[in-house]
Amino acid sequence: MQEGYNPEKINEEEKNHRIFKRYFVFFLAIFLLIGSFWIGYTSGIQKQLSENQLYPLGKTSVENKDPARGTEVDFSIFWKVWDLLKEKHVDQKSLDAQKMVYGAIKGMLEATDDPYTSFFDPKEAESFAQDIEGSFEGIGAELGIKDDILTVIAPLDGSPSQRAGLLAGDKILKINGNITSDLTIDKAVELIRGKKGTEVILVILRKGEEETKEIKIIRDTIEIKSVEVEFKENNIAHLKIIQFGEKTTKEFDAAMKEIISRNSPAIILDVRNNPGGFLDKSIEIASRFIPRGKTVVIEEDAAGKRDNLYSIGGDRLGGMKTVILINEGSASASEILAGAMRDNLGTKLIGKKSFGKGSVQELIPLPGGSSVKITVAKWLTPNGDYIMNKGISPDVEVELTAEDFKNEKDPQLDKALEIVREMMK
Repeated sequence: MQEGYNPEKINEEEKNHRIFKRYFVFFLAIFLLIGSFWIGYTSGIQKQLSENQLYPLGKTSVENKDPARGTEVDFSIFWKVWDLLKEKHVDQKSLDAQKMVYGAIKGMLEATDDPYTSFFDPKEAESFAQDIEGSFEGIGAELGIKDDILTVIAPLDGSPSQRAGLLAGDKILKINGNITSDLTIDKAVELIRGKKGTEVILVILRKGEEETKEIKIIRDTIEIKSVEVEFKENNIAHLKIIQFGEKTTKEFDAAMKEIISRNSPAIILDVRNNPGGFLDKSIEIASRFIPRGKTVVIEEDAAGKRDNLYSIGGDRLGGMKTVILINEGSASASEILAGAMRDNLGTKLIGKKSFGKGSVQELIPLPGGSSVKITVAKWLTPNGDYIMNKGISPDVEVELTAEDFKNEKDPQLDKALEIVREMMK
């Protein structure tokens, strides 16, 4: 029996699997690309509604229309406005009742002021389902809301957004002339993504700068990779996890075998600009380092009930000297991994403070091929640290400037190499 293994908490793997079927960590940053990195979305949407099918408002019947007003909410006002549109709108023959219902649902969810709770109509849901397959057309970046401002979470490696100079933390003020303060995340994504070869113009404000700048980006086909490994001097492994997708564990295990076969003395685990992904994948990767039965992440629901998710074993890298690189683009599942290794193993974090995405969403399929994503819980690190909005601070803070990027310098990686060399002595 391994140290730290608690038989009373088993079957953890079955427990984790049950929870994974219900929840996923979704970094609504969405691929502005993009088509969102849809964590947790299962395929199989049945397209029951034709894209061009119109539901004339005047000929559409509505069930459960009676006010039946309760003591708290007067829902009859909704139907009052619905009837006024039918009666008075100058172009009511062109009004689509189904689109109006979808719009009303979106408005209801926007009123929660939670950017991670949203509704997807059948067309949007189908588009996102295609995106999760790993190839789409856009600019290759991901968006989120930070301090109520549309923010670049992470440009993908080798993407059009990265080549154009977009950086994690950039505030997007305009998209093709549209002021973003008036846009939802979904609308921003809609404006930014597009066909290969077309151009999108972003006006951004960069941290530490007073003047805005305009960045022109040519959209392209985006291929998403999960894991890359290269070997530095003395076979030190630079192991980069780009996202936590369907193939991440398989790709990670292949890289792990290569690291072991080369007798690497240390690992630099790089989750910079990793926007997150599947919750179960982050736990599987954490389990490659952390012994079975240790808490990887804690979920807390609206009632304050906490549920621990445990490592599932297979910690073949647990004895290796390891440091982790994080930055402002490290979010969600990558923060879970960094927090779990810090709290369980004392792994040193290097770079900049992470993004701070500490909530869990559940994706629920709806009739007609639509779906709704609702924030159902928050997550905490094993030591009980809630990182929402505040992020995880590194043990060793190292800046990587736009000038460094332009000159192909990486002082954060250089510092990590310096630290692991000291650890190896």
